[in-house]
Amino acid sequence: MEKNNHEDIVKTVDTLSSVINKGVNELAIILAAGHGKRIKSHRSKMLHKIWEVPTVERVYNACANSIKGINIIVVVGIKAKYVMEVIGKRKSTLFAYQESQNGTGHAVQVALDRIDEKFSDGIVYILPGDMGLIDEETILTIKNKFIEAGSDMLVLTGLFEGDIKNNSYGRIIRVKEKDADGKSSGNDAGKVIEIMEAKDIEALPEGKPYRVVYNKKTYEYSKQEIRENREFNSGVYAFKYKKLTELINSLSSNNVQNEIYITDLISLFNKKNYSVTVTSPHSPYVVMGFNNKSVLKEMEDVARRKVYEKLKDIIEIDDPEDFFIHEEIVDEIIEIDKKNIPLDIKIGKGVYIGKGVKLNYNLEFKKNVFVDGNIQFGQNVVVWQNVHLSTLTDQTLKIGDNVEILWGDIIKGNIEIGDDSRIESSVNMTGSDDYPIRIGKKVLIKGTSYVFGSIIEDEVYIEHSVLIKKRVERLMKKDGTVLPIRFYLPMPEGIDAIDDL
Repeated sequence: MEKNNHEDIVKTVDTLSSVINKGVNELAIILAAGHGKRIKSHRSKMLHKIWEVPTVERVYNACANSIKGINIIVVVGIKAKYVMEVIGKRKSTLFAYQESQNGTGHAVQVALDRIDEKFSDGIVYILPGDMGLIDEETILTIKNKFIEAGSDMLVLTGLFEGDIKNNSYGRIIRVKEKDADGKSSGNDAGKVIEIMEAKDIEALPEGKPYRVVYNKKTYEYSKQEIRENREFNSGVYAFKYKKLTELINSLSSNNVQNEIYITDLISLFNKKNYSVTVTSPHSPYVVMGFNNKSVLKEMEDVARRKVYEKLKDIIEIDDPEDFFIHEEIVDEIIEIDKKNIPLDIKIGKGVYIGKGVKLNYNLEFKKNVFVDGNIQFGQNVVVWQNVHLSTLTDQTLKIGDNVEILWGDIIKGNIEIGDDSRIESSVNMTGSDDYPIRIGKKVLIKGTSYVFGSIIEDEVYIEHSVLIKKRVERLMKKDGTVLPIRFYLPMPEGIDAIDDL
């Protein structure tokens, strides 16, 4: 069902927005209103995931985790309710609805309208919602550079490394060493004059220089010169709040796309003799944004490599190009490693370890194991290939020490598996909220067996059986062995609907 009903969106904006923290003079505006037509998806571009986290949430987290108590405004538009629901209601967070996407400058105008006089002065950071690799270090770099330089406006830039024909970013146009008359530009050399969007570059006439005035001097640039400029605008900025609010409503849509660009603020700041500086991130990948699936895949690969680099000397990962471990689990592994006790965890090719999983010492996950949810592992556990282990949100799956789970098993829900038990291949087990599964110690379940909501006592042997809401007791035979359970099947239902052919 489409969630972009205007009344519903306005209601959700009010419901999920919280109160501005007046004690913090820093504000981040996250631009998450666009759809991203080139991504060719019904889903908002902001909701596409990098390492299982939507890009807009990654940008939000980078801001929230880097500056304590920072105020955040998320500007939404296309698929607005879906984007807001991903962030949810959080402290010092507002949502602003950009009903018509009239450009980045317009989005900032819409955001600033939400705070009125509640935010009197300070620093405003502006970030695109698709920059899913930006991190806390980058945010702090921007903040520190902005303060150290005494800037009124700061632009985070990158260097385009691919084929220049594929560069769709806005280019940073700087003051040359000499002006159009051959005179030295003096201390102005290298200063930022403006940012020119790619479509505006292509609209320039061929063979005619582009002329621009800076500090009463004229500078000339050929179309090719601007096109081949590799320094690009990342779309991340910092502003002094009062100067931003002074000029933001002076922006016009006099460009090829007839949109209000935030980049045009540079010219306005220069005309006022307000300082404009630039800085670069610690790593080129943090300024990656995406407009298509191939770049999104590149960003996913970067995220995977970052995780691998963190873990490669702590645990064994068979294939650095094919695994997933949720970032919260990564942090937990690193914390456990600080105890200086070898973890001895082995991760096979294609293994997926999702949020909520609690790992332990001496675990081995063979190829294509899927583990997701509130799953607690004991020590010395082996999970063989193609096993699926999962829970719903309020369920818990506990696996004891020295347990072995064999090929292709599906084990889901509220379940406890006792120490030294062995679940052989082709077993399916489900524990519900009302009917959990409790498996004792030294239990062996094998063959094509299915267990639902049952209690199985210690040392029981089960083979080729279907147990639904049963208690399986440990019965001793006269020879001292435990009575095995083999070929147990419940009475069939629906026999009247079945005939021989």
